[in-house]
Amino acid sequence: MSSAVAFVHEQLTQKKNFPAFKAGDNITVNYRIIEGNKERIQSFKGDVIKKQGTGSTATFTVRKISDGIGVERVFPYASPNIESIVVNKVGQVHRAKLYYQRKRSGKSARIREKRMVAAAADKA
Repeated sequence: MSSAVAFVHEQLTQKKNFPAFKAGDNITVNYRIIEGNKERIQSFKGDVIKKQGTGSTATFTVRKISDGIGVERVFPYASPNIESIVVNKVGQVHRAKLYYQRKRSGKSARIREKRMVAAAADKA
């Protein structure tokens, strides 16, 4: 019975084609903000701390440093307010959840960029 409910739920929710990203990647999330009767697009650029959930309840958390203070925001994949996602850098990390980044600041908070293979660069 629960599989039938999940099937109907998946059919009703629209899917957007976002680029593939993982924890450690630096992304920019452009999302729609509605203030009264005005609507605008605001961008949130930071590192992906975690991805969790499956299907329409999946979310991802992005962390950035704003004026020396760490700011995290959770975005649902199925949100109609997400306009687009742009992958800026692909990070090289060995974990799926980067909670240790919360304690770090300065140079120790940097995530190494993954070096792409030269063959892939020649095709581009």
